[in-house]
Amino acid sequence: MLQLALTILIYLIIVIPVGIYVYHIAAGKHTFADPVFNRIDGAIYKVSGINPQKGMNWKVYAIALLGTNAVMVLIGYIILRIQSIGFFNPNGIGNMEETLSFNTIISFMTNTNLQHYSGESGLSYLSQMLVITFMMFVSAATGYAACIAFIRGLAGKTKDNVGNFFVDLVRITTRVLLPFSIVGGLLLVWQGVPQNFSGNVVVDTIEGAKQVIAMGPVAALEIIKHLGTNGGGFIGANSTTPIENPTIISNLIELYSMMLLPGACVITFGKMVRDRKRVLAQENGEALEAQKGKSRKSFTVWMYGREGRTIFAAMGIIFLIGLSVCFWAETQGNPALADVGLSQSMGSMEGKEVRFGIAQSAMFTTTTTSFTTGTVNNMHDTLTPLGGMIPLLHMMLNVVFGGKGVGLMNMIMYAILAVFICGLMIGRTPEYLGKKIEGREMKLTALCIIIHPFLILMFSAIAVGTPAGLEGLTNPELPRFVSGAV
Repeated sequence: MLQLALTILIYLIIVIPVGIYVYHIAAGKHTFADPVFNRIDGAIYKVSGINPQKGMNWKVYAIALLGTNAVMVLIGYIILRIQSIGFFNPNGIGNMEETLSFNTIISFMTNTNLQHYSGESGLSYLSQMLVITFMMFVSAATGYAACIAFIRGLAGKTKDNVGNFFVDLVRITTRVLLPFSIVGGLLLVWQGVPQNFSGNVVVDTIEGAKQVIAMGPVAALEIIKHLGTNGGGFIGANSTTPIENPTIISNLIELYSMMLLPGACVITFGKMVRDRKRVLAQENGEALEAQKGKSRKSFTVWMYGREGRTIFAAMGIIFLIGLSVCFWAETQGNPALADVGLSQSMGSMEGKEVRFGIAQSAMFTTTTTSFTTGTVNNMHDTLTPLGGMIPLLHMMLNVVFGGKGVGLMNMIMYAILAVFICGLMIGRTPEYLGKKIEGREMKLTALCIIIHPFLILMFSAIAVGTPAGLEGLTNPELPRFVSGAV
């Protein structure tokens, strides 16, 4: 329990400066790194023909976002189909089959990161770098750009200028994702994660058998996998393997990489809303001294903003409850194994790595599903029923910090819904951040909240109700349970 408390305490300390830094980037304010990054960004704008001063309304922003991602999908698909070329392919991996190529590129472009292949045998190093790692950067930057535009729309006066998508994409990539990935990747290499272009190594084990040890640019993929809350893995077994996650320190590096930017988005939101309130106060000729005095009374309000503090606290409470339940359930062990004489004094260690133990396994499990990353350092299908309930619940909620600003946007949807209901109960016109919430806003909010379970239930129903879906089941008894026959 002590190591869990220390892990969370360290996170709360480091997320604050990162949140302030991301806020300065989102708001276009000065940062210490501007002398370097301004030149890099300027060169990219010039080569790409981007006008950084040109704003976009929400429709143009959305079209630019979708169009850019569509081009990336096409390029990535082509690379997967021709990956058998000898370039960065020391293991002689063949071309990926067309339907699997389409599934893979769509998966990583949409940040789903579902893998129907094992990376060590299904992808060349060229594909690992130019498709998987690159898409992890682009999809993460796209998500953060959409979140920042969303915040500007809430905090701003008009929807006709929510920023410039291309500028946001470039700034988030060059000023956040790349430098953080370089530092984090070097830390993982320090801990023993491979970063090379060598072919796989065949070694003799102590039992006298042969074993293939995967090589390749693993560290580069691992860090953006977690930093961008992407998921997947260079190797099929993911971060449970010593190749991707060799030590407790590498485990903490990956944990904090997952947690940093989603928490920073909440701080960014709170500070941008506070800035807007100050501008409105100045425009209305109101004195700011009283407001400044109130802010000084509370460090959390000054640090997160009043709205940001509320959302961060709500997310944090849900996270802590989930972590506590998962940790407690796993420490109780598995009664079925205890009945056959296996000691459960260490807790339920089935599917877990001894080098991490129950505490860090529960922490990783709760974090990866709360921050919607999809990486694992233990096998979730071996969790106890109560322990396994937590990752399932947090994936369904998708508001416990979430990834790339998605959790923040979803939580704001629930806040708008709550404000609307409370406003009706007390007979006042509902407002959130100074904007009236009326019928149109509630229809859009309801659609955002309903679409998630609708898609899950609709496609699940199709899967268990069609012959093609039933053919893919590994448990033939499942349809009987779903239909209520058992």
